[in-house]
Amino acid sequence: MELVVEIVKIKGHCPVYAVGDTFSLIDGYKLKSEKPICMHSLASLLPYYNAVSHGIKPEDMGLGKGEKAYLQCLDPEWKTGGGTVTFAVYRRDE
Repeated sequence: MELVVEIVKIKGHCPVYAVGDTFSLIDGYKLKSEKPICMHSLASLLPYYNAVSHGIKPEDMGLGKGEKAYLQCLDPEWKTGGGTVTFAVYRRDE
């Protein structure tokens, strides 16, 4: 099983991600990426990735409807001049 994290929106400027970038978690714990990963984004994902990977519906956690959970990074771009990134997190069964 693969958990995909897709960058779907950036408010401000993110120095790491672009819309459309993805990275994955394989078997629930192996991080796989062709590009750099922002540590701030991992802090946002850690509370939820395990539940999504085990089939808990995003709607049951208040994270969206359908099969994708929506999360955002911790950077308050309006205050830091950085970028707030929105992620879609979903399972891709092999």
